[in-house]
Amino acid sequence: MPTVEQDNLAGPVIALENVTKRFPGVIANDAVSLAIRPGEVHVLLGENGAGKSTLIGMLSGLQQPDEGRILVDGRPQPIRSPRHALSLGIGTVFQHAMLVPTLTVAENLLLGESWWKPPRKQALRAEVDGLARSLGMRIDLDAVAAELSLGEQQQVEILRALLRKSRVLILDESTSMLTPSGIDELGALMRRLVERGLAVVFITHKLREAAAFGDRISVLKLGRKVGEIKPERFRELDGDGLIAEVVELMFGRRAGDPEESRIAVREAPAKGLRLLAVQNLRVLPGSTSPELHDVSFELRAGEILGVAGIDGNGQKQLAEALAGQIPVESGTVHLDGRPIGQLSIGERRAAGLRYLTDDRLGEGTVATFPVSLNFLLKQIGETPFWKNGLEQAGEIERNAQRLIKSYDVRTPSERTPIGRLSGGNIQKVLLARELADGAKVVIFNKPTYGLDLANTMATRARIGENAAGGKGVLLISTDLEELLQLCDRIVVMSGGALAGTVENGPSARAQVGRLMVGLAA
Repeated sequence: MPTVEQDNLAGPVIALENVTKRFPGVIANDAVSLAIRPGEVHVLLGENGAGKSTLIGMLSGLQQPDEGRILVDGRPQPIRSPRHALSLGIGTVFQHAMLVPTLTVAENLLLGESWWKPPRKQALRAEVDGLARSLGMRIDLDAVAAELSLGEQQQVEILRALLRKSRVLILDESTSMLTPSGIDELGALMRRLVERGLAVVFITHKLREAAAFGDRISVLKLGRKVGEIKPERFRELDGDGLIAEVVELMFGRRAGDPEESRIAVREAPAKGLRLLAVQNLRVLPGSTSPELHDVSFELRAGEILGVAGIDGNGQKQLAEALAGQIPVESGTVHLDGRPIGQLSIGERRAAGLRYLTDDRLGEGTVATFPVSLNFLLKQIGETPFWKNGLEQAGEIERNAQRLIKSYDVRTPSERTPIGRLSGGNIQKVLLARELADGAKVVIFNKPTYGLDLANTMATRARIGENAAGGKGVLLISTDLEELLQLCDRIVVMSGGALAGTVENGPSARAQVGRLMVGLAA
């Protein structure tokens, strides 16, 4: 933490004044004001969708504000591009490494320099050796980037920003893929950087990291800055008191927040039959996804079980493992009392397990196919829509017309390519496809992401109606409000495991919020 009153002694390198950024259907940043000072680690906290990435995009020159202004050294300064941001001394290290994997460290560090000049390899080596030594970093310039650990790749990214004379270093969720020792090393490096007079902006979801490494914390919620903990307040609070104050800012209700109420399409369910039982599920990690380990839960008929967590903690892998789309290393899955671990995707679907992906365009539909065929993507070749390998056009069209009417799909006709429809209408097609004919358990992965308000409410109502009809619903969402409105219970995923289970009720918001940021409920 700072040892002097930096608020009084150091003016901001960068200041945002009432910055607003809009996208179709959403205000990503709403009149945000922020000051970034030299010699401080300024932590940005907030749930998914709070507006952190948009804010960083504007500071990095990737996006432009619609209203408000950005000041650099006290003067208004539009940041027109990433190159312009670098010229102003603003360097960004993103969550996933931006190194070219087949190039050496030295070659990566030289990227972006004038093409007509010969590479300054010897000068670079001397410059890197001196800078790395002063910061306690070990950098092998001859190593190939792909062979480096994630922590080493991150050090190279930081070094690249410093070599470009950055005065502000933005670390965007830089600890999310690091080991505990790697996180500690990054924290120590941030402290050495601010001691040299740099300003560090540290985006994280983990409160203990914010408390351990930060000097100042700003909290974003639904695009607005809802509070700031300044250095002097940092010093007044012990660790638990600081965390409690931040949790209240992040998850407490405030004036202007959307009203929270359970969807009024059903009463709380009686304990129904156990439809889905998952025991000690383990999935090996992927290149950008964590290992799932010891995941166990049950889902009963008529119940909506929510899965909360910061995005990237294994939620998508859980859904795909249950649907049979990725291999399971160990553990068991039972559907309605029947083991399904050895069944194919199609066999699980026929048994009553349905999965609505969060990737509507890339995975859920074929954009150039007509709406009628997209209703049947998971039933290609099945009767009565195909006979002896031949498409039965009449049956396909009648099925499409029935589902278009039942689910109010707004389309010129069933022959229209689905890629021409709005996101809300594409989602209706997916709902119709997965909920029709024999569904017992339905897995929804971020079902309202990117939808407008009317389609969001319609989708949530449809989810509630299906649970009321006796289906089991597993609802994966990064929208805490959605989970609190719909779910009977909520499990929280963190680091590929279940951090805890919360019964929905008056204290659920606070309990889920604590589990999401790595604290005990």
